[in-house]
Amino acid sequence: MSGAGERDGSPSVSDEEWERFLRESVAGAATAPAEPSADAREAAARERHGPPEGRRPRPPARARRGTGRYAAGLVVAVALLAAALFPRQLLGWAGVGQDGTRPAAEGAPRDAPRTGPDLRPTVADPFRGSPAARWADGTAGITVPQARATGWMDADQVGRALLRSRDFMAAAGLDPRVLRGERPEKAVALLNPHQADVRDYLRAALSPAAPTPETDPLLLFSRFRPDQARLVGDVVRTRGGLTYREGKGGAVEVTADVTFVYPVTPAAAGADADAEVVRTIVRRKVVLSWDDPAKVVTEPGTASLVSYALHVTNGGCSGPTGHFVPPFGTAGDGPADPADRIDPYDRGEPIGTGGGTSAADGGCATAVRS
Repeated sequence: MSGAGERDGSPSVSDEEWERFLRESVAGAATAPAEPSADAREAAARERHGPPEGRRPRPPARARRGTGRYAAGLVVAVALLAAALFPRQLLGWAGVGQDGTRPAAEGAPRDAPRTGPDLRPTVADPFRGSPAARWADGTAGITVPQARATGWMDADQVGRALLRSRDFMAAAGLDPRVLRGERPEKAVALLNPHQADVRDYLRAALSPAAPTPETDPLLLFSRFRPDQARLVGDVVRTRGGLTYREGKGGAVEVTADVTFVYPVTPAAAGADADAEVVRTIVRRKVVLSWDDPAKVVTEPGTASLVSYALHVTNGGCSGPTGHFVPPFGTAGDGPADPADRIDPYDRGEPIGTGGGTSAADGGCATAVRS
């Protein structure tokens, strides 16, 4: 909603009108000053901040192209009192939903937020300057919906299927041993062993042989080479959750869409408190089918893999290696079109399915923030 009296791209609500409105709000008045338009807020933000001066920008992070694009939101500065009175309206002005996500926007994202060198990640504060600083740790950031009877399952069975689906995401993306490159035993144990194509993929992906785009273990599991990178501390920040519906043959089909933020430092840095920290950001969407054993050959407590999708920032842009390769000391592998930019923290646009994005999907985009 745009204010009717805006002039020259600035909102027309005067200080006197705003103060009068706040006084009347306490007394129960219902009339609010007109909400500024998106163009007005953007213009006001530019006028307040202006272009950065005398600051050498950090080399841009690189992101492998996924199946979706993301748009950076515009944050609007507001008075604390207004934030207290109108939290939902202010979330809408800033383009943020009540679940913390941003809706997709047309066109390329705007410039990254000007956090400055003092807000870059450090060993002591690896999530500094990142939206993940406000995210939850580990499985606490993966929301699980209320279970109800669906397909062949009653509510209790659906609840167990949801928890096991979350367990799979945790075993594939949070297990410290898997992150160090070890075999993802817990995650594999949750997959239907009678699913021939998945069995063949796992055999090839977890073999010593060099992976191909189709057999890259990163398609399902997060892994770093312990001689190249190590996790800073023991915390991985997450945001995302599960949804479910009735699938084919009355199965319960669970979709997990989760973003993982891994702060890593060069393995050679050891305990150096001043070591470089890079955040590898991984968004995964995995669809699991909890099949009716009367219709599908399966094992109790296991699910069939339906599809997967992957988007990675700061994980390497070359051919598949089977491990994420953070770009320590560089801006990434090769040039990226400045017009081709994404925001890896923006979960407003769906990530695609149908095979996913491997470590060698071709080309890199520039991340507006990392």
